[in-house]
Amino acid sequence: MRYLKVLHYTADNRIRLGEMVVNQAISQDVLDVFKILFKNRYPIEKMVLIDNYGADDEKSMSENNSSAFNFRFVQGTRVLSNHSHGMAIDINPLFNPYVVKTDKGTFVSPKAGMPYVDREQNFVYKISADDLCVQEFKKRGFEWGGDWKTRKDYQHFEKTK
Repeated sequence: MRYLKVLHYTADNRIRLGEMVVNQAISQDVLDVFKILFKNRYPIEKMVLIDNYGADDEKSMSENNSSAFNFRFVQGTRVLSNHSHGMAIDINPLFNPYVVKTDKGTFVSPKAGMPYVDREQNFVYKISADDLCVQEFKKRGFEWGGDWKTRKDYQHFEKTK
């Protein structure tokens, strides 16, 4: 694992120093992406270690905290998430929630992200397919959860190879 410190802009143009832990295998790619995002004043509200939330993913996401490493399982399973291996990153998760639609309704995580499920609306911190963040992560071999077919994870970028 590697501990990274990166500068980022907030939506109101303030510069903040963020921190996250990622797998060594993706650390240079992540640094490269964040350099480009910073240069282009791409807005990221918050980026602190998951430890500040007692490793509680729901609390971290509800505060729109961008993070990477967190030892946890894939939602609703006993399978380790790629976050557990430091191979996944969530960016502005409150505004880019995880969404699964079933015959029982719509599951959203974080729960506070429900107002942002409708991707047709415009709002600050929104990640869309033509977004600079998506382009830069994909350029380096990351998958974007917004491209998934049966569920959407608009905040999520992961590298599996």
